[in-house]
Amino acid sequence: MKMKIFTALFILSLGATSAFAQTGASDGSRFGHGEDSLRCLQNISIYTEYVKTENYKDAYTPWKTVFTEAPWAQVATYTNGAKILRWFIANEKEAAKQKTYFDELMNVYDQRIKYLDKLNSIIKNPQTKGEILGMKAHDYYTMGGTDVKTAYNMYKQCLDLEKSKAEYFVMTEFIDISSQLVKADPNHKEQFIQDYLLDSSLADEAYNNAKPAKKEQMKQTKENIDAYFINSGVATCDNLQSIYGPKVEANKTNLEYLKQVISVMQMLGCTEQDAYFEASEAAHAIQPTSATALGCGYMYYQKDDLNKCIDYFDQAIDLESDNAKKADISYKTAVILLSKNQLSRAKSYCQKAISLNSNYGKPYLLIAQMYAQSPRWSDEGALNMCTYFVCIDKCQRAKSVDPSCTEEANKLISTYSRHTPKDEDLFFLGMKKGDSVTVGGWIGETTTIR
Repeated sequence: MKMKIFTALFILSLGATSAFAQTGASDGSRFGHGEDSLRCLQNISIYTEYVKTENYKDAYTPWKTVFTEAPWAQVATYTNGAKILRWFIANEKEAAKQKTYFDELMNVYDQRIKYLDKLNSIIKNPQTKGEILGMKAHDYYTMGGTDVKTAYNMYKQCLDLEKSKAEYFVMTEFIDISSQLVKADPNHKEQFIQDYLLDSSLADEAYNNAKPAKKEQMKQTKENIDAYFINSGVATCDNLQSIYGPKVEANKTNLEYLKQVISVMQMLGCTEQDAYFEASEAAHAIQPTSATALGCGYMYYQKDDLNKCIDYFDQAIDLESDNAKKADISYKTAVILLSKNQLSRAKSYCQKAISLNSNYGKPYLLIAQMYAQSPRWSDEGALNMCTYFVCIDKCQRAKSVDPSCTEEANKLISTYSRHTPKDEDLFFLGMKKGDSVTVGGWIGETTTIR
């Protein structure tokens, strides 16, 4: 059977020999000359047919001849070679032979990079060194590579070259490898955080630029990257304090380093650690930004200096250019003021947040909680209970503009509904369902009895 295939392929190849030989004579001898050219073409024909039928065992020898004697005859030498060698690695039982095939597979990628310019000159869609390194890293990682650091360096080099154009599996496997290094070497913790920030930002960019068919894949990639980070054990505030605490003092004039510390600790909600405060204050002294002002504000909140805290939060709002973020800072300012029982000031910051972002539901819920915390404005108990109608109004408004607030809003509505006045209480005041009532005091809002 093999002889019949060989004979047929040999005959077919003869017709193309002349044309290919002419190409070889003018482009640096892709296929060699004379008998060498004929042998190369025959081997290409033979191993290609075997690959098509997934007969990788018989494809190996003719492929290896082409790979060795005509290294830039065609790009398929490398793509098919990877298929052949992966099959041998997966099916070989003897460890020494498996290792030999694995080394050959790595050499396929190395040789392809070596002849990359020549290979790209003969195809319509050239490939980059970064793309090939990504495939090499993937095969190293999945087909038998044992040195984690070697795999890490390959993935890192690929990402440095490809940026957000790197394949999704490169992004996922890179953070996986980096998390493995953390488990083996605690000194890798800070680098792991930097790896996560890089990987996450590249995945975000890739997701934003992805075509609709690729959106879900990149969304899953982003989630996987986050999962590796969260499950690494590094993403705790105590860990960040131990990593950054000793280094902030030594980097007080290094703005880029300070910004990184602030960004990471804010992202993970570690805004009560000394490292965060110190980095923010040092960065704010060099270049005031919204982020550094926030850090200083939290620091003075911890020190129970409310005036300086709010002053820095006001600076943060002024220094921020994005309205959604300005709204969020305004809301956080309101939360701080509410914690100090400064209800009227807290309400004004909630209103500011709403004016900056009309689709932000949390400020409405916070106002409802403020009102419920201080419902007394009249000597009439039934009128005081009408305050809860206003609370319900705010909750209804919150979930109408921001569906993410629906669950919390419904819980609060259920609670507040149990405190509204009964019909008989309102009857003695000459009031009934459907009537309007203005809740006085610092609240100053009109609602409808129901």
